Amino acid sequence: MSKSVSLIAAFTLACFFSNSAMAGDITIGALRISEPYVRAMVPGAPVGGGYMTITNIGTTDDRLIAASSPRAGTMQIHEMTMDKDVMVMRELTDGLTIPAGKTVELKPGGYHIMFMKVGEPFKQGEMVKSTLTFEKAGTVAIDFPVGPVAGGRGTHQEIAK
Repeated sequence: MSKSVSLIAAFTLACFFSNSAMAGDITIGALRISEPYVRAMVPGAPVGGGYMTITNIGTTDDRLIAASSPRAGTMQIHEMTMDKDVMVMRELTDGLTIPAGKTVELKPGGYHIMFMKVGEPFKQGEMVKSTLTFEKAGTVAIDFPVGPVAGGRGTHQEIAK
């Protein structure tokens, strides 16, 4: 095998087994994480929301149990629901179940990751480095592109501009 073919094979394997990615889906264990993003924050805002889609292609449930980021003092897994005419947000202290064979969407107005005690507000075009921990799949590094304040996803292509 030539040296260049060996280098290409090694690079391909390293990318395949990597738990951190800048673009595209991130796979860890039986979980596939896609379309992560956070919204830009207004100056002085101490909290921000993180969103993504998590698909469990396995045969057993898993659970998102923790998140962390150097940009936040603490992070929590939250759920927003309607109680009569009032929107209620609460921490999911036992984490968020990702059922086997199902997809769970973390989105505004529903499940989300709450970045709390944010020292410097997220600015559109940045990346927010974070870590997610799952009960079975383990820990994975994830970069959240920062989209506009008013909503929408910040894409890796937009950040590259």
